[in-house]
Amino acid sequence: MKLIGPFKQIVTLANLPLRGKLSDEQIDIIVDGGIVVNDGTIQKIGNFETLKSENQNINIETIEGEQIVLPGLVDSHTHICFGGNRANDFAMRNAGKTYLEIAESGGGIWSSVQHTRSASEDELLKTLLERINFLISLGITTIEVKSGYGLDVENELKMLRIIKKAQSHTQATLVPTCLSAHLKPRDFEGSNEEYLNYIITEILPKVKEEALATRVDIFIEKSAFQPEESKDFLLKTKDLGFDITVHADQFTPGSSRIAVEVGAKSADHLEATIDEDIEFLAKSDTVATALPGASLGLGEKFTPARKLLDAGAIVAIASDWNPGSAPMGNLITQASILATFEKLTTAEVLAGMTFRAAYALGLEDIGKLEDGKKADFVTFKTDNFQNVLYNQGSLSAEKVYINGNQVH
Repeated sequence: MKLIGPFKQIVTLANLPLRGKLSDEQIDIIVDGGIVVNDGTIQKIGNFETLKSENQNINIETIEGEQIVLPGLVDSHTHICFGGNRANDFAMRNAGKTYLEIAESGGGIWSSVQHTRSASEDELLKTLLERINFLISLGITTIEVKSGYGLDVENELKMLRIIKKAQSHTQATLVPTCLSAHLKPRDFEGSNEEYLNYIITEILPKVKEEALATRVDIFIEKSAFQPEESKDFLLKTKDLGFDITVHADQFTPGSSRIAVEVGAKSADHLEATIDEDIEFLAKSDTVATALPGASLGLGEKFTPARKLLDAGAIVAIASDWNPGSAPMGNLITQASILATFEKLTTAEVLAGMTFRAAYALGLEDIGKLEDGKKADFVTFKTDNFQNVLYNQGSLSAEKVYINGNQVH
């Protein structure tokens, strides 16, 4: 057992509700605080000197200078297992080329599929771990990682096995998600429905057998899978025992409603969500996940996070780090920019990157600093926690703790 501190401010987020809008006045701050950790779990949080006097023989890990501490951040939507590079896509898009023109010239998702298929397992593992370590350096301690650049049995399993292998090389918590339904691969001979059935009959049984993922995702969009076939796929997936998440309403509305109807854990993107579907989402337990990185990468409007929160929805914020539409990967920068455009309070942004994002992943032991929770937290060298978002990602994480041990 050890006492870590003193911290200028401990931002626990412990008293904040799961859904709806938040004011900064609701944030509970412990000044000159300490955290008692035992066996990877938070035992007690309070005034540092008081905790020190109550535990005479406890080991003390002294924090030098003025630092604040937040719960470990959660990135609940990433595509960071991939091969290749799509810098040319970004350049062509900024030069005015359309999605179709980029795809016809050899870019787009299919480009990432080809590069990922041809990459060796060692190469994919190496680059995946590099990206994981970058996210850890930002203070992100839990990371969702999707497949979806394999799009056949062999390569989807290759990706998921690499994600599973990466877990043994990092202390961050990885949450794998099977996104075989990213789009129908060009080399599949058959309809969309036949490809979705191929996932159900050929890929998912092996995913389950090898315990490679408990979550399944699908991209519902005109360029990928249509609403009715997607709904049928999701219901069958649910019958197989998988949790569900959905790429919803990125360019056209309607699929967020499907996500709610099938009981999805989250509906992610939502840039095109209309007002009536905002109300539908808000009345559900499906998390509305904003992905500002995609808006920045594509030059599209942001998720209507303000409207969603005002309506009472559970709103998370994730990076969508991927090689095409969201190559930045810096969650804090993206969330800070989203806050500026959507007028989100600091409390709403922090909640969206911690316990609300954890809820989207079905995790209840992270995201807040309180007794009994996992001892995942991040410190920043400042005397005011507001500086984390104010600096829009340029204030680097000072120390990152996972299970009570410093990993960065």
